[in-house]
Amino acid sequence: MSAAVLNPTTLPDSAPHKRKRSPSPEAPSTRRRSRSPSSHTGPKQNVEGIEKPKGPETEKTYNAQAEFAKLLNSRSGGVYVPPARLRAMQQAAAADKSSPEYQRLSWDALRKSITGIVNRVNIANIKQVVPELFSENLIRGRGLFARSIMKAQAASLPFTPVFASLVAIINTKLPQVGELVLTRLISQFRRAYKRNDKIVCHSTTTFIAHLVNQAVAHEIVALQILFLLLERPTDDSMEIAVGFIREVGAFLTENSPKANAIVFERFRAVLNEGSISHRVQYMIEVLMQVRKDKYKDNPILPEGLDLVEEDEQITHQIQLEEELQVQDGLNIFKFDPNFLENEEKYKEIKTEILGEDSDEESGSDETSEDEESEEEMEATTQDIEDRTETNLVNLRRVIYLTIMNALNYEEAVHKLLKIQLKEGQEIELINMIIECCSQERSYSTFYGLIGERFSKLNRVWTDCLEQAFQNYYVTVHRYETNRLRNIARFFGHILSSDAISWAVFECVTITEDDTTASSRIFLKILLNEMMESMGLKQLTERFRDPEIRKACEHMFPMDIPKNTRFSINYFTSIGLGGVTEEMREYLKVCFLIEVQILVFTRDFTLECASVDYGAKTCDAGSRVII
Repeated sequence: MSAAVLNPTTLPDSAPHKRKRSPSPEAPSTRRRSRSPSSHTGPKQNVEGIEKPKGPETEKTYNAQAEFAKLLNSRSGGVYVPPARLRAMQQAAAADKSSPEYQRLSWDALRKSITGIVNRVNIANIKQVVPELFSENLIRGRGLFARSIMKAQAASLPFTPVFASLVAIINTKLPQVGELVLTRLISQFRRAYKRNDKIVCHSTTTFIAHLVNQAVAHEIVALQILFLLLERPTDDSMEIAVGFIREVGAFLTENSPKANAIVFERFRAVLNEGSISHRVQYMIEVLMQVRKDKYKDNPILPEGLDLVEEDEQITHQIQLEEELQVQDGLNIFKFDPNFLENEEKYKEIKTEILGEDSDEESGSDETSEDEESEEEMEATTQDIEDRTETNLVNLRRVIYLTIMNALNYEEAVHKLLKIQLKEGQEIELINMIIECCSQERSYSTFYGLIGERFSKLNRVWTDCLEQAFQNYYVTVHRYETNRLRNIARFFGHILSSDAISWAVFECVTITEDDTTASSRIFLKILLNEMMESMGLKQLTERFRDPEIRKACEHMFPMDIPKNTRFSINYFTSIGLGGVTEEMREYLKVCFLIEVQILVFTRDFTLECASVDYGAKTCDAGSRVII
């Protein structure tokens, strides 16, 4: 019964019947006056630590300071401020950028900007998002970035590779940001594991797995997590371990094969023990099949996310059991006495990262003039010429992969025609077809049929093939024998099928001085390919055509007997003596003329010698004139 006589003042505040106050009428009126700054008329009354101004300072400034004080004393998430009032507060704070009010407004703007950028990142726009993210002060807001990206990843697990790639890019320039993200993930996993929170464990291990794949985290932390999960197997721990090894298994197979083998031996032992449910046993069996298929559905770096060069990667060797500094204080606003100095330092860092002077941060009240200037800037950047040939390399890669993945030449042509080519890039497609052909071990008619089909589709492709013939003939000495053979047979197929005009032989001159060993081999293989397709008789008749004969006059020279003799010997040695009949007739005529000139000159010399004109009249010079 002693409990009934307890002092009422010892009861907790939650007891409603003991929280009665005296019905004095002065208490509520006093409370109302303390909350409303305009209801008090005393000169020294303050509102939340702000003394009401005197003299010329206006009441509007006083109200703005009161709003700032309310904003500073609010929680980290902030309170909703109408846009009109926010603009007025920004204008009032712009006068002193080192004031707590201005720093708090810039902190809220930084938080909203980082959260917005992280939430809209994907594979397609990650290259455009990264410069925007570097434009924000990530050193000051690294805690905000870590919190935003972890929250976004937990809400959308399929986008984990994208978030990991974003962290990897930022980690190359600002390693402290990547280290903070990894530290908080490991700390979050440890807490979730102790609380048996399966959902948080799964999302956290997925993120850590992709950070290992991106070389942000060392593989030792992945192995430590696996050994922890497999040490005392339960249905939940085995399910998390299976999901984790599916994401990071390809990386461990390549970089830590022995440790990876030990992990799978443990999986096999757990499966044989039968201490887990049939559902999890089936998951392990599926994992074994995934490993056998070499993780074809779970590559180390998905396509489009291999954005960090190997030399620029910075790997953090943070272990699972070490003491971690999660730095939770970075998530909340703190007044910085060196705010302006730190902002200038980050501007220098930003300029060094982005390689150009960055513009000032734009407020929420952008005018139409700013939008027009941005559109003009975008229009001018579209005219910038890219001399690094990055787009050209990507185009060649697309063409190569398209050709290699085609089942037949018709499918290859159909897919190649769908590639978006800029004006003047048609020759690149033809060059890639020829280069692919030259790299085969032996010639494949697959490429010849592709070139033939293209030439018959449009005159543009025909012109490109004719231009390619001239280019390759001039530079044929640069290629090794096998590549030279494949290129020659390719053009032999194109010419024998009349895909291009035989007028391309205008660039070919068969003389001892104008040919090299490579060019002679190239022409031999090309003409033999044409002869096999057309036959020697038809090939000879085509070369006798007046138009073709005129275009090929340098192949069958009839200027001096020396060049004619060389051409006859060349064609005869490669088995095409039938095309040299006209040159042989020309050589016979030249021989008879030379013989007649010599006989005539000899007889004239003898006759001059018999007449007493003197030896000086009938010298060599007179014979030449005759």
